[in-house]
Amino acid sequence: MSGQSFGQPITQISVKELSQRLASDHPGIQLLDVREPQEVAIAHIEGFVNLPLSQFSAWEKQIPTRFDPHAETLVICHHGIRSAQMCQWLTTQEFTNVKNIAGGIDAYSKLVDPSIPQY
Repeated sequence: MSGQSFGQPITQISVKELSQRLASDHPGIQLLDVREPQEVAIAHIEGFVNLPLSQFSAWEKQIPTRFDPHAETLVICHHGIRSAQMCQWLTTQEFTNVKNIAGGIDAYSKLVDPSIPQY
């Protein structure tokens, strides 16, 4: 997947909006984290499914059966670059409500929950 450009505009939400969504326990949100397992071991937010972008070929075919393409899907990474790539790809897979978490877990740690370690 790396290096692919899909050209679609990506909807983004702030980490503060993410925090509000998580606090409201909104049903039906799909939470995807595309960081590496060692990154998730350092810092993570409960409820996110880890799909490392580097292992794309191992999980890409599971996406249509594991996730609802019409549910709101929020994607996070460290700073927002890899998650943006994932959002672009998901839109090519006919996901209709995909949002990139701007600033990633780094911004979440700085602006929302300082108990989450920075790396």
